[in-house]
Amino acid sequence: MKPAVHGHCPERYTVVVRGLVLLCSIGIRRAERDRKQRVRVSVELTASAASSVPGEDRRRVINYEKVVAAIRQIAQSGHIDLCEGFAARICEACFADPRVGHIRVEVEKLDIFADAEAVGAVLERTRPA
Repeated sequence: MKPAVHGHCPERYTVVVRGLVLLCSIGIRRAERDRKQRVRVSVELTASAASSVPGEDRRRVINYEKVVAAIRQIAQSGHIDLCEGFAARICEACFADPRVGHIRVEVEKLDIFADAEAVGAVLERTRPA
């Protein structure tokens, strides 16, 4: 990718998974440990500057099917205390793809407060240079 010149931004390639809802054992309260609850996960994976936009080349894409499979596996792997911990584990799994340069993960518990759509955490990480 070319660097930005005179206010022109280089192309950015981002893969998204929005609003994946699954059941998960998450939380620090006793009641949360005793039953699974609905959690919504959204992920944005931005390719590193060294990774070009894949166009029609399927071999060069960041595979969202693998991302969803990794999220599901983490959710099913056992109890997680915090949304922040779930998000951190998702980041680690996504950085297994060397093309991923930046990750933004939202993990939200949907059934905590009747008068709130969701509560949770947002984590952003950039691959170390």
